[in-house]
Amino acid sequence: METDRKPIVTLENISKSYAMGEVTVEALKGISIELAGGDFISVAGPSGSGKTTMMNIIGLIDRPSGGSLNMDGQKTDSLNRRELTRLRREFIGFVFQSFNLLPVLTVFENVELPLLIGESSSKKSSKKERKDRVEYFLEEVGLGDRRNHKPPELSGGQQQRAAIARAMVTKPRLIIADEPTANLDSVNGERILELMKKVNREEGTTFLFSTHNPEIWNMADHVLFLRDGELESEQKK
Repeated sequence: METDRKPIVTLENISKSYAMGEVTVEALKGISIELAGGDFISVAGPSGSGKTTMMNIIGLIDRPSGGSLNMDGQKTDSLNRRELTRLRREFIGFVFQSFNLLPVLTVFENVELPLLIGESSSKKSSKKERKDRVEYFLEEVGLGDRRNHKPPELSGGQQQRAAIARAMVTKPRLIIADEPTANLDSVNGERILELMKKVNREEGTTFLFSTHNPEIWNMADHVLFLRDGELESEQKK
């Protein structure tokens, strides 16, 4: 799928500080980057480098202490909580290390849930369209035969794959993934990466993911290296 490669996320001199008792910790120190539509972006760096903080700010989960965040041409600085929630719901898909699956729902229901709560009445998809979309991604992540199981009945790797299917099912413009292959064996890890690249290529979805795996860095076309809250280097292919 053709993408315009225009920036869909821009960080301008983003900083983030936390107060820990009488000590102020600077998690981010003046980060300025652009993420282009359709990019496959890896965030790398040692523990404590600011990766998670930066991804939480881009994901509109946390607000910066300073600087400006532009999301799809919209300044987020002045948006209230409701407006940020709506923008996050309509624009971003998340894959968390903790999975965040609802234990009382089946795998199918967990993956379908964003389609039920994220669509406006004017563009509501039909039950069949939702079913087809959910089953497509469950098959793609290898969980077609686990659709009626609940999360406690799945292994950690299966729960991770369900979380990835849930993130992709709404066709978000941006998917933010925190160590998306950390709980997977090499075979399923490779399968998930191939699916992410396929969605990236065919639907123009932008992927932003953190990883400690150099092999995944090599798959990315844009790599951000953070150290001590600063952008140490940036590589674009």
